[in-house]
Amino acid sequence: MKLKIDEQADALYLTLSDAPAMESEEISPGIIMDYDSEHRVVGIEMLYLSRRAPGADLRRWQIESVPAEDRSPLANGKP
Repeated sequence: MKLKIDEQADALYLTLSDAPAMESEEISPGIIMDYDSEHRVVGIEMLYLSRRAPGADLRRWQIESVPAEDRSPLANGKP
């Protein structure tokens, strides 16, 4: 995975796969999903980033990873 923030374009792009995007869909104004040839999501673009997160420091990010056992539906009490 790779996250790219382009301050000049006022956009964020999250790459989920190295597969080439074959199709794109704007799922909400300024939110674009890119799909590969098998319709799997390979990237997500967010436009107008400064309007969506006013005052945010776009150079500073905190990344958190949830341990696998915490992602299990059983860990949340759901079958």
